Amino acid sequence: MEVNDQMVDKLAQLARLEFAQDEKAAIKKDLQRMIDFVHKMDEVNTGHVEPLLHIGTSKNVLRPDKTEGMLSTEDAMKNAAVNDGTFFKVPKVIKK
Repeated sequence: MEVNDQMVDKLAQLARLEFAQDEKAAIKKDLQRMIDFVHKMDEVNTGHVEPLLHIGTSKNVLRPDKTEGMLSTEDAMKNAAVNDGTFFKVPKVIKK
């Protein structure tokens, strides 16, 4: 695939970018190098390589849930600007 001015212009339009002429030449060169690299990867024989689904061999390594450092209701309500003793009171944000 050959990178041309029309391709750079189209990509710039899709990305909402604007390039000066000297920038466009550098971008064309960089894009062509990227495409050449991808085509170079096509030359590698990967017939004996199994598809990789995950980088590591670990699956779902999760820590156990622990309850730590809980506040009592009274302590939590001390920090509330407005409360009714059990719940925080906040301004209504949904209008019907």
